[in-house]
Amino acid sequence: MRLDPSWDAPVLHVDMDAFYASVALRERPELRDVPVIVGGGHRGVVLSANYLAREYGVRSALPMTRARRLCPHAVVVPPDYDTVTAVSASVMETFRRVTPLVEVVSLDEAFLDVRGSTRRLGSPLTIAEWLRATVHDEQGITCSVGVAAAMTLAKMASRRAKPDGVLVVPPTEVTSFLHPLDVGELWGVGEKTQAMLHRLGLRTVGDLAHTPERTLCRAVGDSLGRHLHRLAWGDDGRDVVERRGEDEPDRSMGANETFGRDTDDREVIARELLRLSARVAGRMRAAEVAGRTVTVRVRFADFTTITRSRTLPEATDVTQEIYHAALRLYDGLGLQRARLRLVGVRVEGLTPRATVHRQGVLGEREHGWSEADRAVDRARLRFGSAAVQPAALLADPA
Repeated sequence: MRLDPSWDAPVLHVDMDAFYASVALRERPELRDVPVIVGGGHRGVVLSANYLAREYGVRSALPMTRARRLCPHAVVVPPDYDTVTAVSASVMETFRRVTPLVEVVSLDEAFLDVRGSTRRLGSPLTIAEWLRATVHDEQGITCSVGVAAAMTLAKMASRRAKPDGVLVVPPTEVTSFLHPLDVGELWGVGEKTQAMLHRLGLRTVGDLAHTPERTLCRAVGDSLGRHLHRLAWGDDGRDVVERRGEDEPDRSMGANETFGRDTDDREVIARELLRLSARVAGRMRAAEVAGRTVTVRVRFADFTTITRSRTLPEATDVTQEIYHAALRLYDGLGLQRARLRLVGVRVEGLTPRATVHRQGVLGEREHGWSEADRAVDRARLRFGSAAVQPAALLADPA
């Protein structure tokens, strides 16, 4: 008997908590106990505020002059768009480790359809908890997750789970969750629509649900009336569609891993680079793409992050070639005594594999690493992802 109520709720909405502010606080931990506002100049608007500032009524999109009046002792910091974009790309990559069905809504939120991942990773609730832990470990920020059978419900659940929580709305509890809420909490209902519905005496979602659809259509119009009536019963008629964000690079693939404890052991780090290179190369081969630029990312205990890149003579999808380039990049950093929290490998400049023609080298073997990789792919497809691994990883005590 399945006791976890999330099994029939395969849609996740993951939303970073006070994203710009959280990233700023990660870079400046001395500000964690004071109200912080992230925004432009004196005449700008608030991009984000930490939860201490929100207690004073500061919210995103609020004019900065008003935010300063509400919380005059807040520390105002400018947004670091480069760091925020990099963190966002890493978070979205973490989502894609769970499922390819990731619909990016903005830099700090996305929907995931995990129905194809539950056999491998467990229930949607288990996946949600893993995502929260992984984002916190790898990025040093928190997120909230809504788990439901429909996108609208998942979005509303993540809002109710904030900050740093998970809320599951199983199909059997949709009406008990939805109907007591104000109509303004329905996703897509703005202030004008909320005010119009209030004027009609429809204050809660339950009021909306129990108004005959024909009556509702006469009051607000056919299209909006039908849409609102479906939302009031938890049916938005939408499916999660794979989509990248506008600011997210779509011609690269990468993977990161956070160590269980910070390490400066080159053997451990090299083994992780091999594992990540194999993961990235396998995804590239599955997508039938190859790339020329290999990038290594390392993150220290204080979350300082550096990256280095190397462009290869030819595009590749071969694990060993990506790994050797990544290892050379790491060794070139000279970090023998630096303890690392995280390492990552990314391949950029992806092109269709069919357009890549490798130049043969006199005297090389007829069959090499590329053929070996494809044999491994076939074995893993048939027997599971752990069926074949590089020998160096078999010796991994972890």
